[in-house]
Amino acid sequence: MTLNEIALAQPRAVEVFARYRLDSCCGGAKPLALVCERHGLDLEAVLRDLRAL
Repeated sequence: MTLNEIALAQPRAVEVFARYRLDSCCGGAKPLALVCERHGLDLEAVLRDLRAL
């Protein structure tokens, strides 16, 4: 899913994105896995935080 799709499904996801300094505006059309890879983030950690919402 893209950042925008995730934010639409769970509006509080933007809180998690902010913690990881992910921008759902300009990079929002990109898949979460790709964004995490490009930012050197642990995808599983981000997913864990999103699931905790």
